[in-house]
Amino acid sequence: MLPKPPPRHPQLGFIYAPPYRIQGHSIAGEATVVHVPELDLAFDIGACPKPVLPANVVALSHGHMDHIASIAYYFSQRHFQDMAPGHLVCPPSLEAPIRNLMDAWVNIEQQRTPYELTALAPDDEINLKGHLYLRAFQTDHRVPSQGYAVIERRTKLKEEFAGLPQEQLVELKKQGTEITNAFQIPLIAYTGDTAAGPHLDRPEVTEADTLIAECTFLEPGHRGRARVGKHMHLDDILDLLEACKATHFILIHLSRRTMLNVARKTLDKYIPPRHRDRVHLLMDNRTNMARYDEQLAAAEAAE
Repeated sequence: MLPKPPPRHPQLGFIYAPPYRIQGHSIAGEATVVHVPELDLAFDIGACPKPVLPANVVALSHGHMDHIASIAYYFSQRHFQDMAPGHLVCPPSLEAPIRNLMDAWVNIEQQRTPYELTALAPDDEINLKGHLYLRAFQTDHRVPSQGYAVIERRTKLKEEFAGLPQEQLVELKKQGTEITNAFQIPLIAYTGDTAAGPHLDRPEVTEADTLIAECTFLEPGHRGRARVGKHMHLDDILDLLEACKATHFILIHLSRRTMLNVARKTLDKYIPPRHRDRVHLLMDNRTNMARYDEQLAAAEAAE
């Protein structure tokens, strides 16, 4: 009797959350990487499938292996394929260990791979491009951890100056008059692995249009597991749904113990109907592709 072929590698999860594509792979304890191509940004790098390589920036949430295992491979493959050096953003506690890791690879490979590394403390930020910024925020996991938010900064002319000719506005600015109001729009928030708590009650999370949230446990009997491991349970997600304005609420990091058909039924049972269309499982490819086909058909009909 012939042996069975090896199992197929799981397809990348994919959700279209206009105007962004959210794609990646996330299974608790195995690997998590979440990529937003339009922003050239990925969150965590527990695996590095080929479609993720173009991400110029990778933001690490914490140091567990399933979230960082492909750091060196990400840097190496970008160099091998003549891309610019990969840029890793990490909690300050990980900066020295990551540099040590890359130094170890110099000894192993007998060559030095170029890379960029930025330690970003909670509430600090870096510019991604244009008016878009990446801001870190504190989370609560078993090791030092943080989430991230993509913030767009905009300015708007103050009402009292509306209608003035351009020449007069330029003159007012020269005189030091502040003619605009600055405001910030949270576009995407990523929690990384974390327990629930007041650290998530902040505008970057509650007002983001797309929220990518860890939800490792769904079953009622697993609430204790979630608390011990400082992960989120579906009960925590139900609270977040009430507190957050997100149009797209994407759940990642589901335990391998939970089959997708069980996960679908559990969400349908416990999430109130008014919220159900907001909530998606990144790794539920069947449901997500059916939704994408509907989005595609609607777009074609509107042309």
